[in-house]
Amino acid sequence: MKAKELRDLTKEELLEKERELAQELFSLRFQKATGQLGNTAMIPKTRKDLARVKTLLREMEISEAGR
Repeated sequence: MKAKELRDLTKEELLEKERELAQELFSLRFQKATGQLGNTAMIPKTRKDLARVKTLLREMEISEAGR
C-alpha cells in the first residue's frame, strides 16, 4: 500500500488499518513458525505497510498538538 493512498484515509480508518496489519503480521509469523507460509516475502511487506500507517498516525498526532 502506498503512502499516498494512506494519506487519503481518516484517523479512524488508519487506526483500523493498523489493527488489521498487526493481526496479519502475527498470522504470517505464526504460519512461518509452523511451516505453513508459502510466500515469506509477505512478512517484510506487511511490516513496511504497518510502519507507514504508524508514521502517518504520528504525523497526525504531531500536527494536532501543534495547533
